[in-house]
Amino acid sequence: MSAAAAVSATTGAKVFCVANQKGGVGKTTTTVNLAAGLAKVGQRVLMIDLDPQGNATMGSGVDKRKLKLTVYDVLLESASIAEAKIRSEKCGYDVLGANRELAGAEVELVELEHRDQRLKQAIAAVAAGYDFVLIDCPPSLSMLTLNGLCSAHGVIVPMQCEYFALEGLTDLVNTIKQVHANLNKDLQIIGLLRVMFDPRITLQQQVSDQLKAHFADKVFNTVIPRNVRLAEAPSYGLPGVVFDPAARGSQAYVEFAQEMVERIRKM
Repeated sequence: MSAAAAVSATTGAKVFCVANQKGGVGKTTTTVNLAAGLAKVGQRVLMIDLDPQGNATMGSGVDKRKLKLTVYDVLLESASIAEAKIRSEKCGYDVLGANRELAGAEVELVELEHRDQRLKQAIAAVAAGYDFVLIDCPPSLSMLTLNGLCSAHGVIVPMQCEYFALEGLTDLVNTIKQVHANLNKDLQIIGLLRVMFDPRITLQQQVSDQLKAHFADKVFNTVIPRNVRLAEAPSYGLPGVVFDPAARGSQAYVEFAQEMVERIRKM
């Protein structure tokens, strides 16, 4: 049995949030490139954009301005994921997109029943059709992020190896512990992904070593290098993995996708 088939046969859809309360750490880049990398190694993937900026939607080759239905409609239960998702043929995965409408969901959800469980319920209806569901969360701990965390089996944390990133990680770990204790017993940190990494910078190497010493096997083996082609790709509306498959950053994300498949098999 192939690794892809093994994931599907043993566990069904695994749902992961890509989250970090610090902004500008490559969450969206990681979400779309991991989605494209997983699709490339034979996985069935749904990417959910939970950020009102809609960058993961645009970065998957889907125009957020032309969407008739979005994750906003799913959260308010006026549409299902099956109705609202769009296939990104260029990228090889399905997209549940977002646009500015989603900002209004914060206010509207507050007064609704089961407001933090709505995404989880919606995903349950389509989970059998996927191997992986990846959720791109906004940087703040909002009702949107809470919906993502309540839906997920685990959290993938992209982080730069810088001093302030360690402080932000402490906040995120505490948040995950609280959600685990009160709302979602399945939730755990799946792993920390070192991104925008430059081994020539001594501090980055030191922080990387600290991460490995403290979090051990929770640190993914794959390291994503700082790479110009990855940075250029969003302006073309594509993940780097699709935009320039030969780039070092793109190849690293495909390696990361393979590592994810292997890690899930062992869970």
